[in-house]
Amino acid sequence: MAAPNEITCKQLLRLIGLPDSPVIVDICTDEDFADDPYLIPGSIKHPHNDLEGIIARLDQRSVIVSCQKGLKLSQGLMSRLRGRGIDAQYLQGGMYGWRDEPNAPRIPFAALPATNLWVTRHRPKIDRIACPWLIRRFIDTDAEFLFVSPDQVAGVADRFGATPFDIPDVELTHQGNNCTFDAILDRFDLRTDALNRMSDVIRAADTGRDDNPQAAGLLAMSVGLSRMHRDDHTQLDAAMPLYDALYRWARDGVAETHASLQDAP
Repeated sequence: MAAPNEITCKQLLRLIGLPDSPVIVDICTDEDFADDPYLIPGSIKHPHNDLEGIIARLDQRSVIVSCQKGLKLSQGLMSRLRGRGIDAQYLQGGMYGWRDEPNAPRIPFAALPATNLWVTRHRPKIDRIACPWLIRRFIDTDAEFLFVSPDQVAGVADRFGATPFDIPDVELTHQGNNCTFDAILDRFDLRTDALNRMSDVIRAADTGRDDNPQAAGLLAMSVGLSRMHRDDHTQLDAAMPLYDALYRWARDGVAETHASLQDAP
């Protein structure tokens, strides 16, 4: 029987990447983290004894707390948070359990950028919208994006300490037949079945290939959104649900066809 206010790794795996996923707070001690320096996708690292700092970062959002084994640190902090009226759970088995969960991705802490600022070319359509979606859903829920003139991306990255993407001569950009979405998946070890299916659609739509039946629909919707919104940030906000839906199709809905929908009661 599961303990009160406990969530299993398998249950958490189903929540990651969804727009209403709880905040995941990693409170492993420095010594424990040094032995295994990886994070659950989308999680934040914070000292367990800084209660007020954690509460401020949560901003009233629900939270899942994880330590090395899911014992004293995570259970104690979970209870303290619940005592403050915050919807908190702890992860059964902690990071050891997550490490052993089949197909559970882990982000190398060393891969994370120093700030939550990212910068790319303005007037995005496909890849430069898909990448911010991926970053906010799986890497940094509080990421901020700057859209600037192509010739100013490098300078803005330098002045603001932002991570540049989808421009020439940077790490996170097109490589061969792969697009920037692929580069981010590889950099942060996020190659899951669902995200690979998404990348197939995004790559085909972004590069003009005709080997994916979903790509034409994504291209049409992306062009429509870019025509509807002159402001890039407004466009990104409007497009996030589109990529949420594409992710749920890639994760749960690929078996459904027009014929199966017609046969449904």
